[in-house]
Parts: sequence; C-alpha cells; structure tokens
Amino acid sequence: MRIVNKAILLVGGILYGGHAIEGFVSNHHQHLHHRTSVLYSTTEEVTTDALTIDPKDGVKLFGRLAEKYIMLDESGGMCCYSACKDCEFRLPGGGYRMADQSASRPKWIPVYEERVFANQGKEHTAKWRSSIFDGKLFVTKDEFVESILELDFATPLGGPFVSKSAGTLEDPTGAEYLFDILAEGKEKLTRHKMHLSLTKLSEGEAGLTWPNFSAALGIV
Repeated sequence: MRIVNKAILLVGGILYGGHAIEGFVSNHHQHLHHRTSVLYSTTEEVTTDALTIDPKDGVKLFGRLAEKYIMLDESGGMCCYSACKDCEFRLPGGGYRMADQSASRPKWIPVYEERVFANQGKEHTAKWRSSIFDGKLFVTKDEFVESILELDFATPLGGPFVSKSAGTLEDPTGAEYLFDILAEGKEKLTRHKMHLSLTKLSEGEAGLTWPNFSAALGIV
C-alpha cells in the first residue's frame, strides 16, 4: 500500500465549513487579515502487484490435493458396457457414463465432500475434507496453509514433472493465494464454500483437473 500526502495551499483566506472565505474579520480587530493556511490531506492509493506462481509450485500444490480415484455418476454403474444400440448410458462422443474412475497418478481434486453410491456399496470422502478440515466446519487462512504444507506430495497427472523427492513446498505464497481464490475474499473458508468454489473452477465436472486448477492460479 502506498500513502501519498497532498498539500492544499489557501492564500488570502481560510477554510471554514468546507468553503474558502476571502476576508476574515477578527472579533478583536476590526480590519481585514490575510491568512495563509496549508491543509494536508492523506490519500491512500492501494496497489496490488500481480502474483506469479511458478508452474512447479503449482504442481506441488495440486499433487497434495489431487487423488487417483473419483466417484462420478451412480447411474453409470447400471450399464453392461456391451455397446448396446441406443444405450442410455452412452455419451455423445461415444464413451460411457462411468460410476467412478481411477488413474495411475493423482488426477482429480473431487468437488464433493463425500459421495455414497449405496446400491453399489461404494463411498468416498475427498482428501481435502479429511485432511484440511478434519471434522471442522471452517478453517482460517493460517490453518488452511499449514494443512496444505503438511500434506504428502505425489507426482500428479498434468503440469511440469516434479518427482516425489522434489515435492517439498516451503513457500506458503501459492497456498495463501489458493485460499483467497476459494474463500473469495472471506477470512474463513467453510467446507461448503470450498465445495462450491471447486465446482465453479471445475466448470461443473466432478473433479478439478490440472488445466482448470492451473488456470485459476494464473499459471500459463
């Protein structure tokens, strides 16, 4: 933040009630006095430097939150996957609606807190809920950042390659910026708000992948 002091010079008058009066008559001396007044006003000019997150630091954040498994659409588990004609579970592109998916490396940050497919006997609690909130309804920025830094890193799918041994994250700047994005200016981040923010960033998908995650952080 930059503070700028500005001086206003009034010659031959005084400032009274917000207006300059050319002649001021003293109660003790019935003649005109010329008064010179210097008034100082302080103007705050708030400047915010553009924050640049190193792509590898972005990967270190993503690799702490992303998971190898995600639950998608419970109805997808009803498909026999036999390429039946006019199958209601086929997607326009030719694929199938899937109940869940797995990847060889962490790929998704689930937007949900917890998801249960009772008919299939499947359930999943998102890593961010169990690790960051751990039974709490909300966290402060300091609590959020501390939890992120303590999470184990695994090399994810997407972004520049960062090995597990090189995944140490010491600079909290990226985690602080991520909190600001998710909390949208609030001092506290609730579990529900994180769910809503992740849903927005993922553009309606069940999980946030690297392209949208990096775009949110301004990583090109």
